[in-house]
Amino acid sequence: MNNWISALAELQTRGEACVLVTIIEERGSTPRNAGSKMVVSAERIFDTIGGGHLEYKAMAIAREMLDSGSQQTRLERFSLGASLGQCCGGVNVLLFEPMGQPQAQIAVFGAGHVGRALVPLLASLPCRVRWIDSRDAEFPAHLPEGVTKIVNEEVVDEVDNLPAGSYCIVMTHNHQLDLELTAAILKRGDFTWFGLIGSKTKRAKFEHRLRDRGFDPALVQRMRCPMGLAEVKGKLPIEIAVSVAAEVIATYNACFGMESGEQRSSAEPVAKLLPVSRRSQAQ
Repeated sequence: MNNWISALAELQTRGEACVLVTIIEERGSTPRNAGSKMVVSAERIFDTIGGGHLEYKAMAIAREMLDSGSQQTRLERFSLGASLGQCCGGVNVLLFEPMGQPQAQIAVFGAGHVGRALVPLLASLPCRVRWIDSRDAEFPAHLPEGVTKIVNEEVVDEVDNLPAGSYCIVMTHNHQLDLELTAAILKRGDFTWFGLIGSKTKRAKFEHRLRDRGFDPALVQRMRCPMGLAEVKGKLPIEIAVSVAAEVIATYNACFGMESGEQRSSAEPVAKLLPVSRRSQAQ
């Protein structure tokens, strides 16, 4: 699979992020013509834009973009002789295009009725989903593409394994477990969005217990509980799932293209733009 277009298709199918590098301009003597492409993933390159120091620099830039999660295209101009020491001595302009980078990394804690309704909705979005529970039997036999099942008796330990900027959804079968997950997620504090299933009464009890543990009230206010958009009404699992998915979409659309630090600082303003939860109106 050394052809760039085949490699790109395969990486897209697997949901693996990569960068498409294209020579969009050539002047003078250059190794390859405008339109030549290569694909750079975290571990491999496919096809070539001519080799030598130019290709080495292009690989380094592409992997820097992958490491940072950048969604922005980038143009770079290279003087092959003056700056790169290549004998041909011409000029190339390269276009770097991020491909396959998910807009959101989502962790769903809980494989109950609402979790089983929600995860397929999230999997149909440009997201990567970690689905976490201690009960293997609760998961369906077949998982949607883009979903990773994680079975761990110590569910709370999985919070430490989440990428920075994750979207966290807590909806387990146990209120005490929900509380411990909430504390662990808030302690990290680097989430983009955090939603907890429950009523206004549950939120009040959790706020009291978290305050007793010394959590900053401003940090606790970043927790969405009840979660879900007011316009999506109903109490069926699929209705709740659609409501929660809609709030996730509203948030990642507002945050899309920002670096992780910007996402974290913007999380509170984004929450303020969202409608009041339907369950907060019902309680």
